[in-house]
Amino acid sequence: MWGMKPTIIITGATGGIGLEVAHLLRDADLILLGRNPQKLAQLQQEFPDATTAAVSLTNEDAVTTLLQPLARMDAIIHCAGEVVLGSIAESKTEDWESMFQSNVLTSLVLTRQALPLLRASRGKVIFVNSGAGLRANASWGGYAASKFALKALADALRQEESSISVTTIYPGRTATDMQKQVRSMEQASYDAEKYVRAADVAAAIKLVLDMQHPSVIEELSIRPASS
Repeated sequence: MWGMKPTIIITGATGGIGLEVAHLLRDADLILLGRNPQKLAQLQQEFPDATTAAVSLTNEDAVTTLLQPLARMDAIIHCAGEVVLGSIAESKTEDWESMFQSNVLTSLVLTRQALPLLRASRGKVIFVNSGAGLRANASWGGYAASKFALKALADALRQEESSISVTTIYPGRTATDMQKQVRSMEQASYDAEKYVRAADVAAAIKLVLDMQHPSVIEELSIRPASS
């Protein structure tokens, strides 16, 4: 991946795709971020050499405090996210605001604050988006809007920061706890065998990390097979 031990931040590291990525990258200097203190404590036990933290990623001062001690930053992998389903007619403004906070602004603030370190290392930023970042379906308007915005953030960053590799990954339905919540909101059954494996998304992320400059995978869509 790199000539020396890389420093990598993973958001949403306490479960799903983020946790699978952490497993694949456990030989790196990992900074694992999450929101649930109990899950973070378990994560620290599983990754004793990693730094684990609950940081409000839309708080500029908190992000500055997180990044200040770091001598280098090789990659940020944005896996954190939130989904609330509902029709436009019945949607709540606060749900849209919450999804934009979780799905867009956390990525914006952390990435923006880390730019000096990323430029110095020719680092990589990977946004785990969603199939909803490519197409909005009924009941998915708010979530899709936030993921379209995340795509715009990635596309602009790629054009503006030529020394940084920027990748967006679009997983379809993935077998995670978030998908269980989605299926519950849809009042439908959850069948992990029908969905993309989180470990496969993590493997794709590692492929992106293993790319050597100047090669970069800009966008990658991962879908469950149709049958």
